[in-house]
Amino acid sequence: MNILDKIIARKKQEISDSKTIVPLQQLKDSEFFARKTCSLKESLTSKSGIIAEFKRQSPSKGIINDTISPLEVVSAYEQFEASGISILTDKDFFGGSFEDILQVRNHINIPILRKDFMINEYQFYEAKGMGADVVLLIAACLSPQQVHEFTQLSHELGLEVLLEIHTEEELKHFNSEIDLVGINNRNLKDFKVDLQHSVNLKNQLTENILSVAESGIYHMDDFKYLKEKGFDGFLMGEYFMKHENPGNKFSEFISNVSI
Repeated sequence: MNILDKIIARKKQEISDSKTIVPLQQLKDSEFFARKTCSLKESLTSKSGIIAEFKRQSPSKGIINDTISPLEVVSAYEQFEASGISILTDKDFFGGSFEDILQVRNHINIPILRKDFMINEYQFYEAKGMGADVVLLIAACLSPQQVHEFTQLSHELGLEVLLEIHTEEELKHFNSEIDLVGINNRNLKDFKVDLQHSVNLKNQLTENILSVAESGIYHMDDFKYLKEKGFDGFLMGEYFMKHENPGNKFSEFISNVSI
């Protein structure tokens, strides 16, 4: 069983428990459920193109930064022209929580991506209820039919969809209703990073679809290379979060990027 299989097995149990504790109607009655969402598609093309991530830990890196508050980090990200914010809500493997989104939602005005392993309809109502604007659909743990159904549900709830792929086979998960396609530079099954592989996949996408390079961007040269190859957005977390002050690191990075 690889790490992705372990995560999904745990996620199924987590969802089952959550449904018992918080009924669907309670999610619909929550503070942010009626909130009008922001568009990441629009924000990507009007600001830096960077979706800056708040992430405490990961299965491949262990603890990255578990001492700084989400609000402090994401407020700085917004101040220095991030196009959007990605927040991990998986607890067991990434140290995240719903509270990380809830505590910042009223304080920032750019789109928030709920980054988690979305495998059940219930999670989309959770995302809407916690104030997310975008959800991540990971092709590696979904069928093309599930991607289609979850995309329709997301749009019914006013959420945009970022579809994440890593292989040519996963290109089959794409459908015309998808808002953005993320190409993960890191293989979720063995965590190896290959930027050229991502570029090859991007070149097979429909021309008018916005593409986001995800993960494994560790240097300015990586960023520039992917930008030159035509990526519209860049999801970056570890590069900033591994520093004592992620906001300052983000500011430093942005000062070297032509916006």
